[in-house]
Amino acid sequence: MGSIIGLTVVIVMVFGGYTLAGGKMSIILKSLPYEMMMIGGAATGSFIVANDMATIKHTGADLGQMLAGPKWKKSDYRDLICLLYELVVIARQSPVAIEEHIESPESSSVFGRYPKISKDKICVELICDTIRSMMMNFDNPHQVEELFEKQLEALAEDSQHGAHALQNMADALPALGIVAAVLGVIKTMASIDKPPEVLGQMIGGALVGTFLGVFLAYGVVGPFATKVAALRKEEQHFYSLIKETLVTSLQKHAPAICAEVARRNTPKHCRPSFAELEEALRDLGTPA
Repeated sequence: MGSIIGLTVVIVMVFGGYTLAGGKMSIILKSLPYEMMMIGGAATGSFIVANDMATIKHTGADLGQMLAGPKWKKSDYRDLICLLYELVVIARQSPVAIEEHIESPESSSVFGRYPKISKDKICVELICDTIRSMMMNFDNPHQVEELFEKQLEALAEDSQHGAHALQNMADALPALGIVAAVLGVIKTMASIDKPPEVLGQMIGGALVGTFLGVFLAYGVVGPFATKVAALRKEEQHFYSLIKETLVTSLQKHAPAICAEVARRNTPKHCRPSFAELEEALRDLGTPA
């Protein structure tokens, strides 16, 4: 919703200011379809040439996520901490019992209580792989943490492909706008025998190309790329809580302490209060 509101403000302020200053929208509207065809078409074609199908799909998903808002809400952070708390308790009580949960998470009663997290393959894989490492005598917290950090780095790099692709498009749009403007000037020069008022409209139409390229780059696509990058970066905070909780568990701290460490490392705007988390853990009925 915020993205739509922001884009609306940009359009209203730019074209509203132009109109209030005495500008005529008729010149822009007349040239807009052709300029959009040239600039938008060239940008789309260049985007397809520069990126593989996986990146194109990734970018489409990123744009959808940008309009929908952050993937993980405050309640999801609380649920993740509760899920990790339960798994830590089970692992402490019986190393054999934890295997059925990490080897078949889709049929696990623990994972089943948190359907949104269970549907996220990345989150489930990180949890299961890390606990599996812990059960394979990787009892050195630094060793487990190093393995997890490498996974997070790979995920972070992969998650930014869409943002990078959009930013590359934004960087190219001003130049494509100039291309459209030059073509407009060529068209105008071919009609140099026309009256001045006609030539003025044709030159104005040509300049719409330059305007449109810059406007789309810095008013639309560039901000989209920035927003996508921020959303994907925020997702990494969610996954990093898995590391904080399980590494703390390896350091022989009580499950309740592990949960509190994760809570304190949660981004402030999504962080459950101490009382909220305590109540959620108490409702689980799992001994600490």
